[in-house]
Amino acid sequence: MRDPYEVLGVQRSASAAAIKSAYRKLAKKHHPDSNKNDPKAAERFAEINTANEILGDEDKRKQFDRGEIDAEGKPRFQGFPGGAGRGRTGPGGFEYSFRSGGGGPGAGAFEDILNSMFGGGSPRGGRPGGGHFEFDTAGVGLDLDLSVAMTVSLEEAVKGGDKRVRLPTGKELNVRIPAGVANGQQIRLKGQGETAPGHPPGDLLITITIAPHAFFKVDGADLRVDLPITLYEAVLGGKVRVPTLGNAVELSIPKNTSSGRTFRLKGKGLPKTGGTGDLFVTTRIMLPDGNDAELETLMQKWRDQHPYNPRSGIG
Repeated sequence: MRDPYEVLGVQRSASAAAIKSAYRKLAKKHHPDSNKNDPKAAERFAEINTANEILGDEDKRKQFDRGEIDAEGKPRFQGFPGGAGRGRTGPGGFEYSFRSGGGGPGAGAFEDILNSMFGGGSPRGGRPGGGHFEFDTAGVGLDLDLSVAMTVSLEEAVKGGDKRVRLPTGKELNVRIPAGVANGQQIRLKGQGETAPGHPPGDLLITITIAPHAFFKVDGADLRVDLPITLYEAVLGGKVRVPTLGNAVELSIPKNTSSGRTFRLKGKGLPKTGGTGDLFVTTRIMLPDGNDAELETLMQKWRDQHPYNPRSGIG
């Protein structure tokens, strides 16, 4: 995973607004629906979303800048803490528990601990005449489960599909994303975690994060979208195309529609128990860019002949 600042093309000193703007532009440019002939579009889109998850969150951004998490948001290994604790991180990122026996204080050097855990010799071996260290399987045992995060697009969450995940060990797996997966839901793959002699393999726990969409907002099982319309569509009415998670549909805009009016499209939201949520479409009147002398003249004439105050009821 590349540096998230590099992925979004922003400086480390970039403001939150600059990061948000960069993310929206890249998400729109590289969205898989707009690049259906590019097999790597989904991979780039996922990389952009992962970068935004870190830099778009103030706390995670600070953790990354301090080196506490990596470019995928996973904690970095900080080394062994001082003192005799129960948990120690071994090869591949999983935790070992160990205990001392015999010889009394100072009998076993720290190098011997490392040698018995990770190097030559039996885990229960020790240097002659000194204390020996062994795995404490009678206590909490070995935690061989692996936990990874996976970011999916909103479309992938709804439709499901296959997605490749890279483990901290370097191994890659194809994972089947179930249709209708929820944000924060965890997928467990039996026996795909870490391994250790004399122990059954751990499991792989994949926590799903649904990436922010370029224009849809998730509200439970419902979706919300702002729909830009022209001034003349608002005044005269007409049919406009509205995006959905499936095919676009036509929405009839009544005459004299104000900006901010919301329309409900039933069954165009997200799957839920016993049905499907709805899509709420809110109109936003957009004026053309630049100055338009003809439009200004028309509005001045209309203002003089048809004055009204839409704010009269708010003081």
